[in-house]
Amino acid sequence: MADELNTSLEETKVLEVGDIVEGTVLKVEDKLAILDVSYKQDAVLPVNEISNVFVEKASDFLKEGDKVTVKVTSLTEDQLTVSKKAVDTVNSWEELNKKFEQNETFEVTVHEVVKGGLVVDLGVRGFIPASMVEKRFVEDFTDYKNRTLEVKIVELDQEKNRVILSHRAVEEELESQKKQELLNNLEAGQVLDGTVQRLTDFGAFVDLGGLDGLVHISQLSHKRVENPSEVVSEGDTVKVKVLSVDRDNERVSLSIKETQPGPWESNVSSLSPGKVIQGTVKRLVSFGAFVEVAPGVEGLVHISEISNRHIGSPGEVLSEGETVTVKILDVDTKEKRISLSIRAAQEDTEQKDIRNNFPKEEKGFSLADMIGDQLKGLKKD
Repeated sequence: MADELNTSLEETKVLEVGDIVEGTVLKVEDKLAILDVSYKQDAVLPVNEISNVFVEKASDFLKEGDKVTVKVTSLTEDQLTVSKKAVDTVNSWEELNKKFEQNETFEVTVHEVVKGGLVVDLGVRGFIPASMVEKRFVEDFTDYKNRTLEVKIVELDQEKNRVILSHRAVEEELESQKKQELLNNLEAGQVLDGTVQRLTDFGAFVDLGGLDGLVHISQLSHKRVENPSEVVSEGDTVKVKVLSVDRDNERVSLSIKETQPGPWESNVSSLSPGKVIQGTVKRLVSFGAFVEVAPGVEGLVHISEISNRHIGSPGEVLSEGETVTVKILDVDTKEKRISLSIRAAQEDTEQKDIRNNFPKEEKGFSLADMIGDQLKGLKKD
């Protein structure tokens, strides 16, 4: 009796084009799916009515037993045709408008890679232009198919059925938030790790993890640097010290030099009074000459210590860039000062030469013996 009643109800149920009904997938073929919509005949869902994006096979989207909401698009004695995408489109536009107004970030799955970008299924067709996929240039998008991306809607036009999405906008927003967070937490004196992003004539920009800071050329090294490439290369990982933070203008000044031992600390142990070494004349001043005795370490040769004879100015006997031999007279560790003497070094050399040229003791005879013998000869004469 119950079966007869159900059959009777199905036969008397009235459907019209435009009706929205619930259905259960009974069978899936390549180009269509058969649905039970509780009507006297089963409904046909063509493959091109499953989604607003291209569907090659119905089985890519549907399987037996799935529950779907569809719209009646055609009804004859022979066939009932329905559309899933027609229902999805109506529901989707309402949801998309809400996401657009609220500037919402949401996830999508890439359905298809086409010329110029990526296609996603939002109930309506969504498109991510190639320029809006990543911040960086991507030559081949093949492996983006079926990938999940976070996106924002950047353009929405229901009349033109146009939905433009951007993953790049999401990345840039996250980067901006991270940059602001870094700026707020940075303080002068902090020592951080960074990556050299690019070089310019006046220094190097270092990425601190979402925020770039400038290492001026004068802060790259303790030694004089003509070009930043002498010290660092793009991609290098470097340790930097924060010198200053300008939050209003988003500028950060950094130093690599400040994180490294200074030339004085590196070389002072090898510079001791009395030692004779070579150096390079760096600067001539009225009261003497500054001589570099180790990388970045200069000492002063007072004008009185330049020559054994009186000179009016250092330039009479020295030139910048000249290599000279100097003797270390004094090392002031506290003030980081070194006193040098060219004259004393020359005197040491002369005395050494005299000693080296003096006759050596030979076969048991000393110099005194030789002089004594000569004196005896003179007496006999």
